Amino acid sequence: MAAPSEIRLKRAEQLLEVAWADGAHFRLPAEYLRVESPSAEVQGHGPGQKVIVPGRRHVGIMRVEPVGNYAVRIVFDDLHDTGIYSWAYLRTLGMEQETRWATYLAELGARGLSREPARRG
Repeated sequence: MAAPSEIRLKRAEQLLEVAWADGAHFRLPAEYLRVESPSAEVQGHGPGQKVIVPGRRHVGIMRVEPVGNYAVRIVFDDLHDTGIYSWAYLRTLGMEQETRWATYLAELGARGLSREPARRG
């Protein structure tokens, strides 16, 4: 998979813009990237082990760090930083954004969970 031609962090909008030379262009919200993190913490260690991560509506991206010539590490402001987003995975997230997001929202609802952070009290 070829590297994106551009990756732009839009902190104020809480999203990552990713473009490829073939014209593909995606606007990936921080919340979506966080709940779809490729980390073992979210994806588990095998099929069927994915964890539904609630309460991340307001998560932001602190920085994006290159990992070799094949990926980036995204550091979120909830301090999650263990996912390595390969070029192929970023492209998949862009192409499947609508379906994955709908599935995430349905899973939250089925479990009685919310996108809103838990209130401290």
